[in-house]
Amino acid sequence: MTEAPSRTPFTAETWDAYVRANAHATYLQTSAWARVKAATGWSAAHVGGQGGGHGPLGAQVLIRPIPVMPWTFAYAPRGPLADAWNAGTHDAWLELVRAAANEGGPLDHAALLRMDPEVEDAPEVRAALEGSGWRRAHDMQPRRTRIVDLAGDEPALWSGLRKKWRQYVNKARSNEVVVRDVDPAVEKDAFDTFHRVMREVSQRTALPLRSSGAFRDVWEAFAPTGESRLLFAESKAHEVEAVLLLVRCGGTVVEPYGGMTGAGAESRANYLLKWEAIRTSREMGATAYDMWGLIGTGIDYFKEGFGGREVSYVGAWDLPLSTVGARAFRTAERGRQLYRASRRRLRGEDLALPAAPGSEA
Repeated sequence: MTEAPSRTPFTAETWDAYVRANAHATYLQTSAWARVKAATGWSAAHVGGQGGGHGPLGAQVLIRPIPVMPWTFAYAPRGPLADAWNAGTHDAWLELVRAAANEGGPLDHAALLRMDPEVEDAPEVRAALEGSGWRRAHDMQPRRTRIVDLAGDEPALWSGLRKKWRQYVNKARSNEVVVRDVDPAVEKDAFDTFHRVMREVSQRTALPLRSSGAFRDVWEAFAPTGESRLLFAESKAHEVEAVLLLVRCGGTVVEPYGGMTGAGAESRANYLLKWEAIRTSREMGATAYDMWGLIGTGIDYFKEGFGGREVSYVGAWDLPLSTVGARAFRTAERGRQLYRASRRRLRGEDLALPAAPGSEA
């Protein structure tokens, strides 16, 4: 007889420890990320426990009210986490979610729960989700990414770069481009500089632009644990030509935000910056470097040149917790997507360009 899952409450501390130790450690499941999202109206709750003989299982769920509706929207970014994802943990997670949706539970007013676990895409996974009531949903995180294994030595990492990419890295060095770690607590204008570069990226690509404060909030949330880094690539004239904001969780480093100026493209500063981010992440003990999204543009080709393997996840899925609420939310969400598409069309922006791979929640 299959053991039923038990709802063992997690504290922020015990959950963070589990997240960081997990093979799929993700900064989006930490309490630090919940603090970032609290500034934009999200609250957080933990749903999970012991997965019916399959070990710990659960997710930090972000929750916010749905405007003019009596329900909330619940979202588990890159969750749930488990020791392994299989039929048993899938069934146990479903039971835990439904129990949390009962009166008095953390999801009792939710129209639906959206999840996008770091589970690699496969027909059997999709079939299991569809068969138990989950529906494919609008992706809020990148479905495809490229991950570099940092287990090898530096020469092995270097050999993983395309020959032309190695030449570009060396060209940046010959152009006297320098990559350095920046401490925004010391350099007070660091995020103004970061934002200036990202604004140029947005103007060039029509990708959404966050405020300088939004970038700073992410860095500050993970700075106390030493899990955030800000890297600048500068010309010999000390002009910032490329930037990266890195976040580490467990053994994995991700690069959710970054870009370059036109001058950086000429000097190949972006190639040196990416290489140094990968190289130094390995030096600092990380085991994987996640380039955080392939979005179907030339950016993908740029990332491919640094090696690693492409990974496709199962994507976002919704579980209706209120039939009426879920239908109303999805209708409103589709309306917002059509409105944004129309606005981009009127502005003459490239509709074929996917949304930015940064985190929506």
